[in-house]
Amino acid sequence: MKSLPKSLQAKIATRKAKNAFRELSLEESNIDFSSNDYLGFAQHPEFEKYINPFLDGIIKNGATGSRLLSGNSKLYDLAEGKIADFHGQEAALVFNSGYNANIGFFSCVPQRGDIVFYDELIHASIRDGLRMGLAQNLNFKHNNFIDLEAKVTRWKAQNTGAVYVVTESVFSMDGDSPNLVVLVDYCVRNNLYLILDEAHALGVFGEQGGGLVQQLNIQDRVFAQIVTFGKGLGSHGAAILGSLALREYLINFSRSFIYTTALPAHAIASILGGYQMLSTEKEAILRLQKNIAFFNLKIKEFNLIHYFIPSNSAIHCCVISGVDRVKKTALLIQDKGFSIKPILSPTVPIGKERLRFCLHTYNTFLEIESVLKLVSKSLMV
Repeated sequence: MKSLPKSLQAKIATRKAKNAFRELSLEESNIDFSSNDYLGFAQHPEFEKYINPFLDGIIKNGATGSRLLSGNSKLYDLAEGKIADFHGQEAALVFNSGYNANIGFFSCVPQRGDIVFYDELIHASIRDGLRMGLAQNLNFKHNNFIDLEAKVTRWKAQNTGAVYVVTESVFSMDGDSPNLVVLVDYCVRNNLYLILDEAHALGVFGEQGGGLVQQLNIQDRVFAQIVTFGKGLGSHGAAILGSLALREYLINFSRSFIYTTALPAHAIASILGGYQMLSTEKEAILRLQKNIAFFNLKIKEFNLIHYFIPSNSAIHCCVISGVDRVKKTALLIQDKGFSIKPILSPTVPIGKERLRFCLHTYNTFLEIESVLKLVSKSLMV
């Protein structure tokens, strides 16, 4: 077997020397504080009951091709209609993953002469999509709309292209949220195209779990939403929501949509089943919200506020600077039976390494209190 080029070997060696080498691990049986299965739908005992009616009469195991060739079906049309209606948008287009959706959108929608302003902590998939596109892109300070406004004003004074603004409604590595009401008002007043990634808000916020956009009733004031189904819905895939014209444009120009095999029928049925569960399993959303409130209460009781980034979402991050220190803390907690993952640079900035807690409907108050007590004790060592 031919060895890696020396330049790649050097990069691996550097990563190992910094104690930041990534390795795959098998699923653990520990108490889950690490997965994105916020509502427990991925392990719901009756999940198949919600899926099977959509698969009646379907015999194909695979999609057999891209949607523009042989992979489209009535099931896709049903799912996209359901998703659009649920989120109060005109149209939806399903992609194979959130990553595919983001690179598909940002590589083809903003054009040469346009600009995209993005939050400095935006997800890697959006950054990758921007690198593939023709538009200029520039970051603004995290959740800092004064910085955004100043940069937009300077750019518009010398340019006439379209201005896009993109942020996350819940940040995946911080768990915090921007003031979306203020941001939407600013974008509408200044004719800016706002895109919101709702990956970690679906199933967590809103009376029906539709996300922060639904909760704030601002769906008709954003240019596009990206929702993903591998987190709160417990399945797989993603969708871009917006106008019918945007959907038509993406079908014609989004390469990650055009040149990939479509999702199989079972995956689409799982998405439909997940949305049905949001409507019927409302108690799950309430239990999750109670766990989030209890987690924040215990952070205060254990005097951990200065370690945690403020969050009302299912994601809570305890910043423990230094790769060695955060990995040691994680191992201490894992040895006590809790599944918790350290997040290291370069995923987060150097010095901002952290433990990332994901809360679920199935976490008990006792589990939450116990794991935070361990965090408190480990940080006192």
